[in-house]
Amino acid sequence: MPPVRKKVVKPAAVAAQTPKSAPAKPPAQEQQPAQAQPPPPKPQQPLKPLAWGLLPAEWKAACAEFRQPAFRAKQIWKWLQQRRAISWDAMTDIPTALRDKLAERYDITAWTDDAYEQSADDGVRKLLLCCRDGVRIESVIIPARDQSTLCISSQAGCAFGCAFCATGKCGFERNLDPGEIVGQFVAAAAVATRRLTHVVFMGMGEPFANYDNVIKAVRILNDFDGIAIGARRMTLSTCGVVPGIERLATENLQVELSVSLHAPTDELRSKIMPVNKRWPMTELMAACDNYTRTTGRVITFEYTLVDGFNNLPEHADRLIELIKPMKGRVNLIPLSPVEHFDGVAPDMESCEAFARRLQKAAINVTLRRSKGKGVTAACGQLRLSRLAAAASAQIPVSDI
Repeated sequence: MPPVRKKVVKPAAVAAQTPKSAPAKPPAQEQQPAQAQPPPPKPQQPLKPLAWGLLPAEWKAACAEFRQPAFRAKQIWKWLQQRRAISWDAMTDIPTALRDKLAERYDITAWTDDAYEQSADDGVRKLLLCCRDGVRIESVIIPARDQSTLCISSQAGCAFGCAFCATGKCGFERNLDPGEIVGQFVAAAAVATRRLTHVVFMGMGEPFANYDNVIKAVRILNDFDGIAIGARRMTLSTCGVVPGIERLATENLQVELSVSLHAPTDELRSKIMPVNKRWPMTELMAACDNYTRTTGRVITFEYTLVDGFNNLPEHADRLIELIKPMKGRVNLIPLSPVEHFDGVAPDMESCEAFARRLQKAAINVTLRRSKGKGVTAACGQLRLSRLAAAASAQIPVSDI
């Protein structure tokens, strides 16, 4: 990317004017020089809805409004979700007049051209995408032997402030709409070297704090006549937002649920996850138990291992007490280095000992081998590093 030059604009000099004093009157108060006023900001045009964020029924309703036959909705859907059209003009079997109306009402592109990508030796690729309003979000392509997973964001930033999450360091900006969530898949699929088979909502943001938009995006991605990602190949991850877990239990969606636990007691969890003060572990585990009983599905509990903090034998024993009564499995994750958090990952021998202790108690456990070390792959790290670089160089955020 060429270097961005900062343009310095000097305010126009304004001559000070001093009124003449009348001899019979007290001297007039000295007039201050007029200050140059910045021009008023231009009113921003509201963004059009994104075409990627509409369900088939909504396309059918739109076509009815345009006085078009119902089959036009199917044509539009297939152009978007199957052929991944990137312009309305590409839809050559749709009448020009209808294409013009669609272009007037809907945007078909979720991103500006100002994207950034990092790649690691193990094939992990991180995309930093720029939304139409300049907000930046991350998506990560994670290849494996028999599958390729896309980790997508549900929010720009995050308000929950987990200690070892880089996203929370930038604060919360806004929710992503369904079109921006689905649009991440479209953008990643365009650059992926093979078909994306799985989707995990483990990028920036808390999915259950943007519940309705996330669930709508899941239904779009899952539609059999569209992108067609199987529900069981999609995972929703939460830091412990209990109302979201309770709502998901009623959705009749066979998606996977992942809960970021990271500590086995309220005392420890509250130190690293402020959400625990709102929904402590008693409420969280009750909601998880109800979810497994209602849906019959297994919950994955994410547990980041931090040396000397939550990786001792007594921590493993307490974790067993929590997980044993319900359908749950544990995914152990050695801590990825994150700026502003002093914790470090245990050595691999300690991680394996922790895993063996869970296995002896008949807990289904996996120990994740870290990927993407060359691309600052932990949630929010690339965005945070680019924002920091922009700040130190005094580069406008819109230019990074």
